[in-house]
Amino acid sequence: MCPPDHYGIEYEINPWMNTKRQVDHTAAVSQWNALHTKLQDLGARVSLLQPTQGLPDLVFTANAALIYRGQAVVARFKHPQRQGEEPYFRKWLASHGYTVLDPLQDTSFEGSGDALFCDDTLYAGYRMRSDAKAMQEIGVRLGVRVIPLELVHPEYYHIDTCFCPLAIGEAIYYPDAFDEYGRTVLQELIPKLVTVSPDEAARFACNAVVLGRQVITNTGCDQLHAELAKRGYQPHATPMDEFVKAGGSAKCLTLRLDGEEAAAWKQA
Repeated sequence: MCPPDHYGIEYEINPWMNTKRQVDHTAAVSQWNALHTKLQDLGARVSLLQPTQGLPDLVFTANAALIYRGQAVVARFKHPQRQGEEPYFRKWLASHGYTVLDPLQDTSFEGSGDALFCDDTLYAGYRMRSDAKAMQEIGVRLGVRVIPLELVHPEYYHIDTCFCPLAIGEAIYYPDAFDEYGRTVLQELIPKLVTVSPDEAARFACNAVVLGRQVITNTGCDQLHAELAKRGYQPHATPMDEFVKAGGSAKCLTLRLDGEEAAAWKQA
């Protein structure tokens, strides 16, 4: 995670961002601290990246890289406004023992924001921020199966805003974010899909942090929480509204250092 010392809406690169609707910085710090505390209370060990002035979106560490078995495929951001984050992510990961890999030249790739494992398959969002070509090449290099899924709704521009693996064969998703092919693939390959309503998708219900049977989301996701409880999960709500202003929520604020495929390792 990266503390939100310099977080704010300084540019507009997705439909949620509006420089005229600024962040309440005190509230943002409080919300970030509450998420940080909740993660630790649920047993997670949290490492921190030093915030840097002029990089307001550094706080969204999910986009730093895709972590897989000690390897880190680092981001190559589509928008120039975020490209300054790349050396900070690269340096931190290299200094903490990860083997740093780069995406293909002349492609964009935005880390685990667009690449999530469910079982041994990497579900990869493309079109809005990441390129399908980069995803396929990453699959070859890591030796994993990749299913590229086209994102068609501009408000759900990363796959982690509309899809969240829970366990082997189980995930949360918002169907309208995907084209017909993508919906069909998800329905065929993941037998237990939890559908999120439009209202709760707009609360970033899919942008959840999963720690075994514990699932952390923004507030205002009561229908999803009820469904998760029926399935044996323990949902937790924590306010994320100041980060929704920039197009992110709980998952966007975290990078899983043991690998995105690890979410289903421990179900106790």
